[in-house]
Amino acid sequence: MSKNDLFQPIQFRTPLSRARGMGASRHGVSHFITERVSGLALAPLSIWGVFAALKMIGADQHTVAAWISQPLNAVLLGLLLISALIHLSNAVQVVIEDYIHGFTGKSALVIGNLFVCVLAGAIGIFSILKVALTVTGAH
Repeated sequence: MSKNDLFQPIQFRTPLSRARGMGASRHGVSHFITERVSGLALAPLSIWGVFAALKMIGADQHTVAAWISQPLNAVLLGLLLISALIHLSNAVQVVIEDYIHGFTGKSALVIGNLFVCVLAGAIGIFSILKVALTVTGAH
């Protein structure tokens, strides 16, 4: 045993498993990476979203519509929505896979989770675009 062997982590995986890069569930690390990247994206976007929401307290509908129609605000709002829904979808899927044991129930809940998150994203992006691209006249 050499001196360098003392500092190497112990590998409990077979060489074939290490070559394929997949765990027991055959998903690899995509869920892990997606959760970490979406969480990392959510950190600054959430801070921006909280400050933006606090800034809009007490504003009327036309003021908020004018704020959303600014390109930077519309893009950041869309990014916040998409990254939050991706993070939510992955987190709920992990909970379903860990705690629901029947195949039919688990499959139905995973599909329902995906459907709800995609539907919420589509409605949210449509709403942001509709408000951002609608020409508001003087009131």
